[in-house]
Amino acid sequence: MSLDTDNRKMVTYFVGTEVENTVMKGEKTLFVVGVQSVDDIIALAKEHDVRHLYFGTSQSFHPANPFEWAQWNDMITPLLAKDYWVTLDFGVEYAKDLHEEGWCEYNTFIPMISVKLPYIKQYNYHATLKIDDNTWGDTNPGVWCHPLNELLKREVYTDWKDYVGDTVLENE
Repeated sequence: MSLDTDNRKMVTYFVGTEVENTVMKGEKTLFVVGVQSVDDIIALAKEHDVRHLYFGTSQSFHPANPFEWAQWNDMITPLLAKDYWVTLDFGVEYAKDLHEEGWCEYNTFIPMISVKLPYIKQYNYHATLKIDDNTWGDTNPGVWCHPLNELLKREVYTDWKDYVGDTVLENE
């Protein structure tokens, strides 16, 4: 099965190489869609000799209440405690609440903060991305402003065509 956008949403697990520019780029990775059993994840990771787990795959991280946050925590924390490398791909709207879980205290946790910015190439040369705070002086010491054109460098870019070669596991 080719893992295009629609097919990625229909699978639970797949194994492939991490192509995004994180400390785990190039590593064999178990990609997990949604909340799954820790025992199943460990079994698949061992079977496929994987030490990097990627959660929130296919934009599947969207806890809406404390119960759903607890489900994610009950899956992620035990795997971090077992020294797996764990990436969580989450929308920027979850940034504030994410810190409540304590995952960032683990050195093997990679928060992949996803900022949806459609039509990025249509902004002009002067566009600036501002990393801000909730309100003036609330939780950050200041703001960071990055010229958008400096963030769009080739060495940190992953083309959609690079997301290939994954092996679906749920039908095995």
